[in-house]
Amino acid sequence: MSRAQFRLYAELNDFLAPDRRGVEFVHEFQGTPAVKDVIESFGVPHTEVDLVLADGESVDFSWRLRGGSRVSVYPVFESLDISPTTRVRPAPLREVRFVLDGHLHRLARYLRMLGFDAWWRNDPPDEELAGIASDQHRILLTRDVGLLKRRIVSHGYWVRAADPRAQLAEVADRLDLFRTIAPFRRCLCCNDLLEAVSKEEVADALPPAVRERHEAFRRCPGCKRVYWSGSHARRMRKLIADLRERARRSPIRPTPFRPASP
Repeated sequence: MSRAQFRLYAELNDFLAPDRRGVEFVHEFQGTPAVKDVIESFGVPHTEVDLVLADGESVDFSWRLRGGSRVSVYPVFESLDISPTTRVRPAPLREVRFVLDGHLHRLARYLRMLGFDAWWRNDPPDEELAGIASDQHRILLTRDVGLLKRRIVSHGYWVRAADPRAQLAEVADRLDLFRTIAPFRRCLCCNDLLEAVSKEEVADALPPAVRERHEAFRRCPGCKRVYWSGSHARRMRKLIADLRERARRSPIRPTPFRPASP
């Protein structure tokens, strides 16, 4: 039986047993397993990992663990510059798009409200979610850690919070979404991009009070739902303002990454 020393950093500790959090621990193993398999055996999905150092050198997921090695594992750095080292996952997605599991319906609607392409269906099978994430190059958001361990999923995030608004704040912070918010351009129900329409085109679908008070309208090309700037829109603007204020108070600034000593 061989032994290696491991330490996991930052939010990766969320996945570990309490006695392994924030400390170096010994891992016993046989043979020469790939470091990716070892990390996932601790309960950490590979999609949450961006950097692995073995004896101070950056390695990829295929690196084979050896007895006596000291391994440090770091989370995904969406807004830190670690260019001097080797990332273990593919390059970040140029267009931020999401696929969400069936438990994250409210979060999907909030992301659409912010203008992000967020695919969601009620209770889809895990195979379909993983396939969509892979084939359509989407970030998989889920509360199911096991789903993120599927080999074909390259970009994903385990949502910690249970409350939908807290989930939105968490995802926006973690993936640094604040600079790319473009609100009120997607249908909250269908995810389609909205189209500007005249009042005359949608007059028959409007309540009398809305026809009298509003002039600007948008319509979903899929479900034909009509949107206007009413009380619901004002509440959503308040939510967006709160998110931006949160980012202003605690800005995420790109800084050079300096790995800690294993």
